[in-house]
Amino acid sequence: MDAYDLVVLGGGSGSQVATAAAGDGLSAAVVEPGPLGGACITRGCVPSKALIHRADIVAELRHASEFGIDAELEDVDYGEFTAAIHDAVYEKADRQAESIEAAENVDRYRGTGRFVDERTIEIDASDGGDSDPGDTDGERIRGDTVVIAVGGRPVVPPIDGLDAVEFLTSEDALFLDSRPDSLVIVGGGYIGAELGYFFGALGTEVTIVGRSDRLVPREDDTVSDVVTDALGRYCDVRTGYEATAVESVDGGVAVTAEPSGEGGNGDDAIDREADDLLLATGRRPNTDTLNLEATGVETDESGHVETDDRLETSVDGIWALGDVLGEQPYKHAADYETRVVTANVLDDAGEAVDYAAMPHAIFTSPQVASVGRTEGELEDAGREFNAATVPVDAAPLGMILHADDGFVKVLAAPDGEILGCHIVGPHASTLIQEVVTAMDRGEGTVDDVAEPVHVHPALSEAVYAAFDELSSRRYSTAPDWRDIDGA
Repeated sequence: MDAYDLVVLGGGSGSQVATAAAGDGLSAAVVEPGPLGGACITRGCVPSKALIHRADIVAELRHASEFGIDAELEDVDYGEFTAAIHDAVYEKADRQAESIEAAENVDRYRGTGRFVDERTIEIDASDGGDSDPGDTDGERIRGDTVVIAVGGRPVVPPIDGLDAVEFLTSEDALFLDSRPDSLVIVGGGYIGAELGYFFGALGTEVTIVGRSDRLVPREDDTVSDVVTDALGRYCDVRTGYEATAVESVDGGVAVTAEPSGEGGNGDDAIDREADDLLLATGRRPNTDTLNLEATGVETDESGHVETDDRLETSVDGIWALGDVLGEQPYKHAADYETRVVTANVLDDAGEAVDYAAMPHAIFTSPQVASVGRTEGELEDAGREFNAATVPVDAAPLGMILHADDGFVKVLAAPDGEILGCHIVGPHASTLIQEVVTAMDRGEGTVDDVAEPVHVHPALSEAVYAAFDELSSRRYSTAPDWRDIDGA
């Protein structure tokens, strides 16, 4: 049995802990059954955003007449661009595999790792491995330190008849050879919203069925309202419904959805037929593959690993990061957690995670980005705060882009501390960054955003204008083009 200073279970962000350890002269192993890079690279955020970029182009063409441009969309070579995206992301995964396999002091094991005891891992190379398991199947390795970073997978909800019909998950939907003519998406979170926008913009007849009374219900209410209304341009949005039964019908699928009791479009059940069914009801951690019963590692009722604020589990020397934690299910959060675990494991830094300035984005149209608390969360906590909401078209470029439904919403404590910021509109995922930096590296006040000079005419002026409304400064030069119809 080979023994290592460090064993990482999972080939995503956590594999960087192994390469850092190897750089310090320690022996390390990475155990991963599939392509390296984690879900984000090959079956998540990167390919999905590549698809959405195509949808954005199609949507721009179809709305070109608003800008006095006569454009016609003749064809979309769906299979061509999905194949190109597939090849690009898997080439990246191959490059990461080559990098690890060429590194000194790091071994890669293709297979699923399962605990035999708190330090011993057995490799099942037949479980999703990308090569002949050969002599590695059943091999055992041991690590003085173990990092659990096995990620997650799509949830398959308990819907009557689901075991008798074919369906897609959010991972299956990324590389289809052809675009379905019609599609029912079950799930109104950010994954369902993004894929609904993608397919709807390309011409698929899409129905989204969501339990809550709005799409993306975890966002600030004002954000959820705009996204729900905007997706109605591309999809038949049925909020306040829960899919209860499915069956095969004429080569497609029929879905029955009943009121969830959380508001929505009505009190009667609805039936929808489509070529395909897509389940976008969240993700679950892959901890059920690890045989954690052989260890003292504790999990919550949903299977997420419980850790202290340094990301060490209930067992000394076993750490966890990424989607197995459930706290922040984003690639950038996993990368941040990787830095924390690396510092604590290699340098005994005693560093604690801090998610107060952890941003996220939703790549619908309009785009969404948020950091910090929502207005509802602050009200529920009884927190005193001030709020300012400025439309994106208060900035001249927002007006030029016809970003009519975009806005910047700022939530701040009476002393000016930034509590949250929510942006809807073009390039929201980029615009949020100066707010994140102010919260994380500055004093974290509205003046940290309002005082620096902002480029004119750029969309960042909308962020400036919103923070300026809550600023303590006596004089303002913030733009306001809200009284202009457009250009």
